[in-house]
Amino acid sequence: MARICVTGGAGFIGSHLVDRLITEGHAVQVIDNLSTGSRKFVNEKADFIELDIRSPKLLDVMKAFQPDYVFHEAAQTMVDASMKDPAFDCDVNLMGLINVLNACLQTKVKKILMPSSAAVYGDLATLPLDESMQGVPSSFYGLTKLTTESYLRLYKENFGLSYICYRYANVYGPRQGDSGEGGVISIFLKRIMKGQMLYIFGSGKQTRDFVYVDDVVDANIKGLEQEDICGVYNVSTGCGTSVNQLVADLSLIHGKDLQVDKKPSRTGDIMHSRLSTDRAQRDLHYSSATALLDGLRKTYIYFEKEYK
Repeated sequence: MARICVTGGAGFIGSHLVDRLITEGHAVQVIDNLSTGSRKFVNEKADFIELDIRSPKLLDVMKAFQPDYVFHEAAQTMVDASMKDPAFDCDVNLMGLINVLNACLQTKVKKILMPSSAAVYGDLATLPLDESMQGVPSSFYGLTKLTTESYLRLYKENFGLSYICYRYANVYGPRQGDSGEGGVISIFLKRIMKGQMLYIFGSGKQTRDFVYVDDVVDANIKGLEQEDICGVYNVSTGCGTSVNQLVADLSLIHGKDLQVDKKPSRTGDIMHSRLSTDRAQRDLHYSSATALLDGLRKTYIYFEKEYK
C-alpha cells in the first residue's frame, strides 16, 4: 500500500477520493485550507493538515509525510468567480499548482494526479469533445485549467514528474456545494429542499455531461493503479443532458412539478458540452457506471437528510 497526499481532501470530490483510498488500505494525508471544504467530510483515519496550497510551509508538511503519490484536488472551481476575479483564480489554480509541483519534485513523488475540466474546451461546435481538440476556453477558470495541463507536461518533460490530468465533465453527488460552491445539480437540490424556485440561466436547452462522483473516484483509482499511464483524459459519461431535462428528472424524483424562472445567460457559460470517453476506456479501462437518474436519486436522498 502507498502513502498518498490529497490536497483539497476536505472538499466534495477530494473527500470521496480519500474515503476510497483509505478503504483500499493506503495511508492518506489531507491538506486543505477549509475555504470551501468541510472538516466533517475528512475521514477520521486520514492525517489532516489545515493549510493553503500556496503556503511556503507546504514543502515541510509533505517532507514530513513523504508521499508516494499526490492527488491535487484543491482549486478555485467556480466559473463566475473566475470572471469576477481572474487574479485570484490564477493565484490559486496556477501559483498554487506550481507550489505543489515543486514540493512533489523535492519529496520525490512518483506521480501527481489531478483534475482539469471540460471548461478547457470552451464552446466548440464538434461533439463529443475529445482530448486531441484544441480548446478555446470562454472563462478564466477554463484558461487556468488548460494552462495547468501545459505545466504538467513541462514538469514531466523537464523534471520527470509523471502525471495524469483528468478533464472532468460536470461532477455531481453527495457533499457537493456545502460551502456555497457547486454545480447546477447541488444548487437546484438546495433550493428544492428549501421550497424555493429554481433559476435557469438562458434557455435551458444548454447541455452538460453529468458524471456521478463515485465514477470520478473510480477513474482516479484506475489512474493510480496503472503507473505507466501518463497524460490527459476525459472523465465523463459521454451523454449530454439539457438543463430543462434535468429539471424534469428532479421533478420526477421530488414527486411534483418544480417552479422555474429563466434568467439571462451568464458570461463565460458555454452552450453544449459532451465529452468522448474513448481514450479513458482504452488506456484506463474506465467507463462511468451510474445512470443519471440513479445518481440523482442518491444525491436527492443525501440533500434531503442534510436539510431535515
